[in-house]
Amino acid sequence: MIDRISILGTGLIGGSLALSWQEHRPNGTIVGHDRPDVLTAAEERGAIDEKAADPVTAVEDADLVVLATPLATILKLLDTIGGHLPEGCFVTDVGSVKQPVVDQATDVLPDHVQFLGGHPMAGAEDAGIEHADPLLFENAVYALSLPSGGDEDAFGESYAPLIDLIETTGARPLHLAPDRHDRLVAAMSHLPQLLAVALANTAAEADDANGDDGTLALELAGGGFRDMTRIAASPFSVWRDILVGNEGAILDAMSSFRRTLRRLRNRLIENDLDALEGAFDDARRARDAVPGDTKGFLHPLSEVYVKAPDEPGVLHDLTGHLSDAELNVKDIELQTVREGTGGTFRLAFADRTGGRLRRVASRVAGDRRGCDVLPSTGAFEEDSDSQRWGATRCRLPPPR
Repeated sequence: MIDRISILGTGLIGGSLALSWQEHRPNGTIVGHDRPDVLTAAEERGAIDEKAADPVTAVEDADLVVLATPLATILKLLDTIGGHLPEGCFVTDVGSVKQPVVDQATDVLPDHVQFLGGHPMAGAEDAGIEHADPLLFENAVYALSLPSGGDEDAFGESYAPLIDLIETTGARPLHLAPDRHDRLVAAMSHLPQLLAVALANTAAEADDANGDDGTLALELAGGGFRDMTRIAASPFSVWRDILVGNEGAILDAMSSFRRTLRRLRNRLIENDLDALEGAFDDARRARDAVPGDTKGFLHPLSEVYVKAPDEPGVLHDLTGHLSDAELNVKDIELQTVREGTGGTFRLAFADRTGGRLRRVASRVAGDRRGCDVLPSTGAFEEDSDSQRWGATRCRLPPPR
């Protein structure tokens, strides 16, 4: 049983975990350690029950210790608290790179504690306890990595109390070996960050020959450029430790990307349009295979795309119909929005009954002028209703 939780680092991630556990396990005690001003804010928000002035005091009598700091600090904290952890205590972290943390934990933690590396695949645009959210981990993949020599067969049983606690946040635990985790996040997260930085800087230099400072080129940027460079705005302070800690896997991912880009360049030089078309087709298939939810759903969801006018009350009407139909939205995203012309809502559902979604979409489009459901991908049948309000576009996974 995990009753006393010590969270070292009560910012966005640590604070969000604390807020979620306060809601779902109100009879436990959460101790926080951070800077005094951060601890005061965490206490005012109800995230923590007690404040600890130092890491050693924080872990006294803890059933679980969560290291929710930048990567370099996690490595130092493991060494600091190693000799002060009570017997049977669980220890985990939230670092974006797993191999260095797992290696350090194996080296410095005593045998009487159980360490399990963790990485919640969730975040927010803004950091800090003031932006902590108890729903931050809802439907997010939560990667878990055993230490070196850990018993893979006994994973679920040995760490059941910790895994159960993680599941109360709404996250979806996923067991990944640390080296595999680091290779995957290098390709799917760390490389895209560097590509976004490179693309933004390249675009800013696009008109240097004419003495322009990049302003004109950026004024021509459309939605695609903004989508591809959104993460370029991430502060370097967030990425410093990640780039150092996962350097090898990131360099491998960059080399693979460079080879792919070179092939595209050669096909363009050779005017080999068939090969370029094949590359586009391959990319589309790969992109279509990505789960629709930005937090990384482990299973496909039913999706409906609704085009809506730019006017007050649209979202209210849309969610009202969903509530009436008792359909639970697992994800909602506003896409392709333009001032004055409206935008497109992507709605994702765990419900796998296409008929219910079609009927709700029909009511949404029929009740509000200018509201349509986008063209069909074949998941729903065409009928008189769909001809009236525009066909549906839904991706429904096959029944289990």
